[in-house]
Amino acid sequence: MSNIEEIVDKMLYFHPQAFTHTNKEGMNILHVAILYRHIDIFDMVVKSEVLARRLLSATDNKGNSVLHMVSQKRKSQASEKMQSPALQLQDELLLFEKVKSACKMHLTKPLNKDHQTAEELFAASNENLHKDAKEWLMDTTENCTILSVFIATVAFAAAYTVPGGPNQETGIPILHSKPFFMVFVLADVISLALALTSVGNYMSGPLGLNDGSGVWSNNRPDNDT
Repeated sequence: MSNIEEIVDKMLYFHPQAFTHTNKEGMNILHVAILYRHIDIFDMVVKSEVLARRLLSATDNKGNSVLHMVSQKRKSQASEKMQSPALQLQDELLLFEKVKSACKMHLTKPLNKDHQTAEELFAASNENLHKDAKEWLMDTTENCTILSVFIATVAFAAAYTVPGGPNQETGIPILHSKPFFMVFVLADVISLALALTSVGNYMSGPLGLNDGSGVWSNNRPDNDT
C-alpha cells in the first residue's frame, strides 16, 4: 500500500466526513481519483456505503458526475504506458464499466451542463483512440494472417520432405520406426492444423474490440449512418 492509500485508509477510519469536501472545481475525492487514475483509492472509498451514496451522486461545477470523469484523463496520465491503441482503449472501457457499475444505484443526473451523458462524452473524448485501435487491429490481423499462411506452407512442405527420406523401393519413410519420427509427424500435423485454423479465423473477420458498454454503438455520429 502506498503512502497516499495509507492516509486515505486512516481518514476513512478516523475522519470520514473529510471526504465530503470538494476542491474549487467542485470535485470530490472520487472525481479526482478517477481523473488521475488512482483506482485503488476509488475502490477504498466506495466500500463505505454511506460515503459512496453521497459521493457517487455528486457532480462538479460543470455538472460532471464521477462517471463523466472517466473521459477526462489528465495529460500527465495519458502516455504513461507503452501500449497499443487497442489495449489502451480496452483499459478505458473496463474502467468506464467499473465506475458505471458503482454509480448505477446512486447517479441521478446523467447530463452535465453541456447536455452530454457520460457515454456521449466518453465516445467523443476517445474517438481518435477508437479509430487508431481499429486501424491497429486491422494491421495486426493482416500480419497474423500472412504469418499463419507462411507457417501452414512450411508445415505442408515438411510433410513431403520427411527426415531421412523415403525408401526408394517401397516409398515408406526410412525412419518411420524411430520414436522421434512420430514426434515429427505429430508436430507437423498439429502445426498445420493450428495454422489453417488461424487463417480461417482471420479470413472470416478481423479482430474486434469488445465494446460491452455499447458506447460507440449507441453514440454514433450522424455521418456514420
